[in-house]
Amino acid sequence: MNLRRCIVFVVLAAVGAASAPAQRAPSAPPYIGYVYPAGGQAGSTVSVTVGGQNLSGATGLLISGGGVQAVLSERFQPLTLQQFRALGKKLQELTRKKQKTPADLKQIAELRKRLATFNRNANPTIAETVTFEVTIAPNAIIGERELRIVTPNGLSNPRLFSIGQLPEVSKKPPKPSEEGANLKAALRRGEQEAAPPSQETSVTIPCVINGQILPGQVDHYRFKAKRGQRLVIATSARELVPYISDAVPGWFQAVLTLYDAEGRELAYDDDFRFRPDPVLYYEIPADGQYVLEIKDAIYRGREDFVYRITIGEVPFVTSMFPLGGKAGSSTTIEVKGWNLPIHQLTQDKDCPPGVFPVYVAKDGWISNRLPFLVDTLPHATEKEPNNDIANAQPVAMPIIVNGRIDKPGDRDLFCIQGRAGEEIVAEVHARRLDSPLDSILRITDANGKTIAVNDDHEDKGSGLNTHHADSYLRVRLPATGKFYIQLGDTQRKGGPEYAYRLRISPPQPDFALRVVPSSVNVRAGASAALTVYALRKDGFDGDIALALKNAPAGFKLNGACIPAGQDHVPITLTAPATATKEPITITIEGRATIGGRQITHPAVPADDMMQAFAYRHLVPAKELKVAVLGGGIADRARAKTRAEVQLADIPPVKIPVGGTAKVHVGTALTTALGKLQLELSEPPDGITIKNVTTGRDGTEIVLATESDKVKPGLKGNLIVNAYLSSPGAKKGPKGASQARVPISTLPAIPFEVVAR
Repeated sequence: MNLRRCIVFVVLAAVGAASAPAQRAPSAPPYIGYVYPAGGQAGSTVSVTVGGQNLSGATGLLISGGGVQAVLSERFQPLTLQQFRALGKKLQELTRKKQKTPADLKQIAELRKRLATFNRNANPTIAETVTFEVTIAPNAIIGERELRIVTPNGLSNPRLFSIGQLPEVSKKPPKPSEEGANLKAALRRGEQEAAPPSQETSVTIPCVINGQILPGQVDHYRFKAKRGQRLVIATSARELVPYISDAVPGWFQAVLTLYDAEGRELAYDDDFRFRPDPVLYYEIPADGQYVLEIKDAIYRGREDFVYRITIGEVPFVTSMFPLGGKAGSSTTIEVKGWNLPIHQLTQDKDCPPGVFPVYVAKDGWISNRLPFLVDTLPHATEKEPNNDIANAQPVAMPIIVNGRIDKPGDRDLFCIQGRAGEEIVAEVHARRLDSPLDSILRITDANGKTIAVNDDHEDKGSGLNTHHADSYLRVRLPATGKFYIQLGDTQRKGGPEYAYRLRISPPQPDFALRVVPSSVNVRAGASAALTVYALRKDGFDGDIALALKNAPAGFKLNGACIPAGQDHVPITLTAPATATKEPITITIEGRATIGGRQITHPAVPADDMMQAFAYRHLVPAKELKVAVLGGGIADRARAKTRAEVQLADIPPVKIPVGGTAKVHVGTALTTALGKLQLELSEPPDGITIKNVTTGRDGTEIVLATESDKVKPGLKGNLIVNAYLSSPGAKKGPKGASQARVPISTLPAIPFEVVAR
């Protein structure tokens, strides 16, 4: 059974023999590996270096939040091996000349300087740099921003850039040099004696210290302090570059040590509870000089091992209770920490459901922020003693219990009345709300028989947490009577900071969404692929319709539905026919009918990051930015073909198991471009393109399924990328090679596998 569907689109390619040079693959979009320094003080101008790939055409910085301006001041493009050899040959020729002119001497000096920057061991993902002079307005809002590079080929991924209150000290970023290359090579050979000498810098506190750690490097900062000063020394390292894909454990593992003037160790930290970035608190015992040391735990280093250290008598919140409150009610929040002027805050009763930051201010200085979860269910507070069945705290569902595992070995028990066949959910929010609790949940009957138990439950929406330590149980009760829910810490730890929120309720089907990537680059009139992830909750398994919210005219989503039972779907975003001068922010929403009500949630922008060669994480971003690009290949093609993009909302292509289905693609191509190639991008296993036929009226795609790999009912979207192939300049052992030029992405094609 062959079903015919039709899509008409423009292949964005240069046409005609005169445009042959433009048939090379367009340059890739920029990528940021690190930003240094990763922040600045409000009211200052900072020289900011960005390291990454494809940065040479950078035209500007895009920093979220306003109040910041940036001017490009310097570019560095690393030498390729071929360039290095050519320049070396030129240098040899000049140095061999017996009679050297002043121009020769000048060129020799320039060549030596340029050759000294060559590093065959440089990591290509951070080898290019661009530097901007960033001016931050005095009234710029304090806090974390997102920084992206802007180039003619689009936007980069975002990196964190913080605007702070304290004076800042920044060591000069390392310049590429022959010594640096030799050092890295020596360290790879195990010659630890080649490590750079310890570096010491004098600073005046309070301040923020910015630095980078190179291989084997240890940085020291000397400062004066007075007796009785209660210093907070808080590091940002892993949070600046969350995941370094080619390093283990996947981030810069900073270590802090505080010494007195004689070199005696006073305090040490290599993390703060479960977070990799260390924090020290120390009360100064005597007037004098002190030295702070920072290094990597195993003496690794690279330009993207960037850190920021806040040091001073600043407020720092270490814990709070409760971790959340009920919407429509005021909640008194107890806060604990260092240098806090108050120990209670009040949640506004008008606060809607969601997660909100809690912080404390002292003398104008703002503390770190902790997440506070607001929900709509009834709330209760855990009451001791409740650590055995005899003293279990009775609760009525639905309920959220705010409690603590307040000492090592403690466990909290709650008693509910249940009916046979009734389904209940017990869920812990602790680690996701910055509590160190590593929870374990157990449900037993009145005789102590275990019905279900859970330690860790993965939540793809939990941001930077690599240990999904919060527990979750969804069970159907086997009988009518009393049941007990036990909550403790897996490692039998406890204390006032080991707070939790325990939800006990019937299932509350719901969902959340993530959309990847957070920076989208698309040619005017063309389509770009995105992936939307569904984080399904409490058994919700239905369709989720996707739509743009208040998007500018001309934008369109294709394949805008996450099918029932699936946790992600590729879609495409089609741009308007005219390029935009500036990147724009768009919002994607998801809608589903649950229990007779329509539920709508925004898709949170995120980036798919790899940790330590293997693990993947969805790291949330603040904005979904889209750059609609013009010029070059796209506009020349459009001018030549005089074609317009035409997109039809077609029903899913029905592909029989073990059979084929046809999709017709209408295009405006000229034969001068070569042969059109179409390929599926990450298709479901068992679905392939069997054949592509180009005729006078367009191109026909034949989709096929393998009967042993697909089953009826499979739904989703197919993303098809278009390429052009032409004879390559280089010849291999089998003759002329084929150069493939990425041209465009077709609008997403919905499909459904059906029985034959």
